[in-house]
Amino acid sequence: NILHPSKGKSRDSFGMFDGYDSCSEDTSSSSSSEESEEEVAPLPSSLPIIKNNGQVYTYPDGKSGMATCEMCGMVGVRDAFYSKTKRFCSVSCSRSYSSNSKKASILARLQGKPPTKKAKVLQKQPLVAKLAAYAQYQATLQNQAKTKAGNTAVSMEGFSWGNYINSNSFIAAPVTCFKHAPMGTCWGDISENVRVEVPNTDCSLPTKVFWIAGIIKLAGYNALLRYEGFENDSALDFWCNICGSDIHPVGWCAASGKPLVPPRTIQHKYTNWKAFLVKRLTGAKTLPPDFSQKVSESMQYPFKPCMRVEVVDKRHLCRTRVAVVESVIGGRLRLVYEESEDRTDDFWCHMHSPLIHHIGWSRSIGHRFKRSDITKKQDGHFDTPPHLFAKVKEVDQSGEWFKEGMKLEAIDPLNLSTICVATIRKVLADGFLMIGIDGSEAADGSDWFCYHATSPSIFPVGFCEINMIELTPPRGYTKLPFKWFDYLRETGSIAAPVKLFNKDVPNHGFRVGMKLEAVDLMEPRLICVATVTRIIHRLLRIHFDGWEEEYDQWVDCESPDLYPVGWCQLTGYQLQPPASQSSRENQSASSKQKKKAKSQQYKGHKKNTEESL
Repeated sequence: NILHPSKGKSRDSFGMFDGYDSCSEDTSSSSSSEESEEEVAPLPSSLPIIKNNGQVYTYPDGKSGMATCEMCGMVGVRDAFYSKTKRFCSVSCSRSYSSNSKKASILARLQGKPPTKKAKVLQKQPLVAKLAAYAQYQATLQNQAKTKAGNTAVSMEGFSWGNYINSNSFIAAPVTCFKHAPMGTCWGDISENVRVEVPNTDCSLPTKVFWIAGIIKLAGYNALLRYEGFENDSALDFWCNICGSDIHPVGWCAASGKPLVPPRTIQHKYTNWKAFLVKRLTGAKTLPPDFSQKVSESMQYPFKPCMRVEVVDKRHLCRTRVAVVESVIGGRLRLVYEESEDRTDDFWCHMHSPLIHHIGWSRSIGHRFKRSDITKKQDGHFDTPPHLFAKVKEVDQSGEWFKEGMKLEAIDPLNLSTICVATIRKVLADGFLMIGIDGSEAADGSDWFCYHATSPSIFPVGFCEINMIELTPPRGYTKLPFKWFDYLRETGSIAAPVKLFNKDVPNHGFRVGMKLEAVDLMEPRLICVATVTRIIHRLLRIHFDGWEEEYDQWVDCESPDLYPVGWCQLTGYQLQPPASQSSRENQSASSKQKKKAKSQQYKGHKKNTEESL
């Protein structure tokens, strides 16, 4: 797909890539079978290259009169139309009209009717049908974008990712780092210099018009765009979400009958805008023709309201409870515990979270479970199909395996900024383990936490020392600095074999300093502006911008609680901006008090409830 002058039939107007030939209604064979197949092909890894065998309609200036093509009905500026009479938008429409007029005239003569100067033109319904269907599809996308996340959709005045990144020269983690996010696995090579068609906001016309812009910088889903013709002038540069409903591949306007109008600021620069576009766009890359369809498909989620699941009890981490899906936003679930009469006792997590399971999971592996007081399912509630949950790797427990009492290092689920000395308290079926944090365990084991043997949140003895991470010793342990050799001897314990731990390190693509949107796992309703500050193999240190380092969290690189910049805007979720100094000071004392009295639930010590969703 290289953009070059068409070797086949020439056209009067500048054309884009071949995927739109089928919409141009040219009755000749300008579209090959290969080109028509490209319209429905999967999103390619490399982007389409703009060609010169389709159609683009432009406004040479903003003052020209309007005209309607007598063949296909497209509306545009009269000066941009074909021929001296300006009756047709292109040479193909002119020829088709002429051919159909002759047919109509002959038919009239055969029927004994006098021919007229304006013979009835055979209407081209396929084009009308295509445009109507596409308009309906775009309307559906816009309605989806307007769907708000229940109480989570709150306006976030004063914060703009674009301004934040521009003013500080930040770099955002690319969408390809987030396989669970929309377009994470089919982003392709969208990058700088890719061209798109976007609304022209620098225009005095009463109708909505478009112009072509190029990507100057990418930040997650967000792109800094510059209108074609501005060269090195950044005066009208603007940020937008590349997955938004108003962003289109080059050629979309031609296919949809939308006018392309150069911005008012630069209208005087060229007299022949078509020639300018040919020169500037030939060979350039654009989005695939089915990009918006792929975005829509990647935002369809199998979990639905009223589905029942087993989820960790946020007040007693050692057990699970039944909860019901209340809402689904961008793959994130608001779960309401089944016994909550006022439906306020909730828990937020992603549908791929290791904290949720199918009904019957706890019994099948020997995990503690809080039976519901509700004896039967409420009307409309149904068990979630087991295949919808994230799969864990199968493990062989028949040979050398974890045993109760073995020591290891683990991320503390109640204080995710720390990696602690820990003990295996119980070995469950299917590779699951109950872990306790040494020195802070409840007598009844109510704060034991379930990790799978392949979990990236547990580590062999010595992991922190090797990777220069501060290991949190057991509470009350006085022989500092902590030495594993001495501790194992004193407790009569053995370390869990190193070979049993997960050593897989994917090529995740994260780099220190990259910006992203991250769940505050201590208050999982909140998604915050965050930064990757350290990378240890597959382990990421996530810092919440504006907050002290003590609130940082260790998170796996494939965690479903990390999202690209622009995810909240795309899904309609509320993003928490960086904390201001005043809010930090207000929270400092209360936060530290909560931290000392370690809470027994996933409720944060960081942000007040007024900031919650």
